[in-house]
Amino acid sequence: MNMQRCPWCLVDPIYIKYHDEEWGVPVHDDRKHFEFLILESFQAGLSWLTILKKRENFRRAYSGFDPHMVSQYDEEKIRELLENKGIVRNRKKIEASIHNAKKFIEIQKEFGSFDEYIWRFVNYKPIINSWEKVEDIPSRTELSDMISEDLKRRGFVFIGSTIVYSYMQAVGLVNDHLVSCFRYKELS
Repeated sequence: MNMQRCPWCLVDPIYIKYHDEEWGVPVHDDRKHFEFLILESFQAGLSWLTILKKRENFRRAYSGFDPHMVSQYDEEKIRELLENKGIVRNRKKIEASIHNAKKFIEIQKEFGSFDEYIWRFVNYKPIINSWEKVEDIPSRTELSDMISEDLKRRGFVFIGSTIVYSYMQAVGLVNDHLVSCFRYKELS
């Protein structure tokens, strides 16, 4: 049986695996939240496929996406990351990821977990959209604007509304699978 998928994922087996197993699945693990926040901000200006292909390299380079370890990175570690050909080597994005790790920890302290903080924006249940065509899916929404502004107010950098919306899709705050996709019903 040939399963119907969102057409954006059909260009590469890595994309298909990500689409089928992760995209839009509700995340309730703080390390996973931190991972997607880092990866989504590194993706700005690049394709998500590029990031997925480098994901394991990022995982190794970024201490398994442990925000406490990342928050301690110093200039020596930044130089090491800038020399790592397996990741995106952009000083501003690297510095932002370290800075944001510190802010992520502050949110964990305030709310008990980042998960508690982020899921309250959607009343603790995913927003189920009903898109029929990829072109209908927005790149940002009023809610992603609001979350982005709240994160910025809390000191996050390099975290605009488009990055936040992509993050929301990745961690299942929204289900943006097309209604024709087999994952739509599974995640609704």
